[in-house]
Amino acid sequence: QVQLVESGGGLVQAGGSLRLSCAASGRTFSTYSMGWFRQAPGKEREFVAGISWSGSSTLYADSVKGRFTISRDNAKNTVYLQMINLKPEDTAVYYCNAGGSYSGSNYVPSLRSWGQGTQVTVSS
Repeated sequence: QVQLVESGGGLVQAGGSLRLSCAASGRTFSTYSMGWFRQAPGKEREFVAGISWSGSSTLYADSVKGRFTISRDNAKNTVYLQMINLKPEDTAVYYCNAGGSYSGSNYVPSLRSWGQGTQVTVSS
């Protein structure tokens, strides 16, 4: 089971940018599809972005397309989420997930591999 640690969250004004990182343990990181999810207070956790094991394919929720970019560095066992033009509705705890089921149109998370989350707060 891979261990995940997210970082990079914080408080930013609307229109600002943040880059989240998710560092993974283990030597099998490069074989895992990865995903980012978020959960706002009182709401269910929702999919944000996914990336194939090689990084050649990515997938985004409609609400973040054109603003968020997921990428990975398999040599560093790290997946990133670059977020620009942030909006107050992006405020949430962001979680990464490892080893989910990835297709070109969907990422179904693994139930076992979640990080602890990092808080992103966007002020208006």
